[in-house]
Amino acid sequence: MKELFEKIINEGTVLKEDVLKVDSFLTHQIDPELMSLIGKKFADKYRDKNITKIVTIESSGIAPAVFIGLELGVPVIFARKQKSLTMTTELLTASVYSFTKQTTNQISISTKFLTSNDNVLVVDDFLANGQAALGLVELCGQAGASVEAINIVIEKAFQNGRSLLEEKGYIVDSLARITSLEDNKVHFLEE
Repeated sequence: MKELFEKIINEGTVLKEDVLKVDSFLTHQIDPELMSLIGKKFADKYRDKNITKIVTIESSGIAPAVFIGLELGVPVIFARKQKSLTMTTELLTASVYSFTKQTTNQISISTKFLTSNDNVLVVDDFLANGQAALGLVELCGQAGASVEAINIVIEKAFQNGRSLLEEKGYIVDSLARITSLEDNKVHFLEE
């Protein structure tokens, strides 16, 4: 996706050979025009798949998920990383390790929002080691929901996330696949 590649090249910052900072348009500040294009791109691929819910994890996955949900006309559920006073019972839960934060979070979704009748698109901002996506898939499985595909805005193709998910039988769609961050430069997989 040309617009996303340009944003990554022009506004992304390589912090280390495995860390890319894209806070000016995705992970802190949101570029709504870009998110709208991302939403349309993913939605166009799944319009005929009877998607009933979009599932993501807070917080950086929410923006692309909302735009996909808007395009498909379906609700967006985000897994919470911390329980609130209002989330005390009937929860689906999973443990997820965050590559960039180097922490493990217990994520949760209320059982009233995700059921066995749902056909889900899992959405996240980054795919590195696949742990967030696996946690979201686990929550869907606990609810009995089916996962149509996993949609990723930026994939670090040099890490094992995609292979881990594909080995488990999941379709992984990424808009920008990065092969390396060597020499402080972003290198994309040409498709």
